[in-house]
Amino acid sequence: MISIALPKGRLGRAALERMGGADGACTLEGQGRRLVLEDEARNVRYFLVKPSDTAIYVEHGVADIGIAGRDVLLETRPDVYELHDLGFGRCSMAVAAPTGWHDARNAPLRIATTYPTCAREHFDRKGRQIETITLHGSVELAPLVGLGDVIVDIVETGTTLRENGLEVLEEIAPLSARLIANRSRYHFIRTAIERLTDPWRARS
Repeated sequence: MISIALPKGRLGRAALERMGGADGACTLEGQGRRLVLEDEARNVRYFLVKPSDTAIYVEHGVADIGIAGRDVLLETRPDVYELHDLGFGRCSMAVAAPTGWHDARNAPLRIATTYPTCAREHFDRKGRQIETITLHGSVELAPLVGLGDVIVDIVETGTTLRENGLEVLEEIAPLSARLIANRSRYHFIRTAIERLTDPWRARS
């Protein structure tokens, strides 16, 4: 069986919908809390994992392939093949701040983020000295309560930013779901992987 690390949530559901095609053969409906699913008709085994862990399972060879957000790949730099942009889960990584905020540049810029590596690389390119504050949720709160000056976070529609009085200052990178593969396994089962994932790529 080909093993696939599938992120829980929207990315995983979107991938299964594409793979299932018109017959909807692949689904999470009725599976309860099971974390390992098998599709014998396609000779596939799925591991349902936290989105930020997908690349770890693939890098270590537990899964042959997986679906990961480009944000995870940029932040963690796993040693995997990035095969395709799957075209769904589109959003962007951006710098945002309270509306009307201006950088006085008289002190290190305090950045609240779940992506400290991406934030540091972005501001290093700009020659701006920063201090990163790593958070794992509700990043938008940080500048509102004085924990940081700005944030670096994923922006999809911008609604959460607007509702909290924040605005995008600049985009760092466009993001979407990516198909990744274990480097060693890919060379052995490349044809099978391409046949299996063709429906994902066809509409990307």
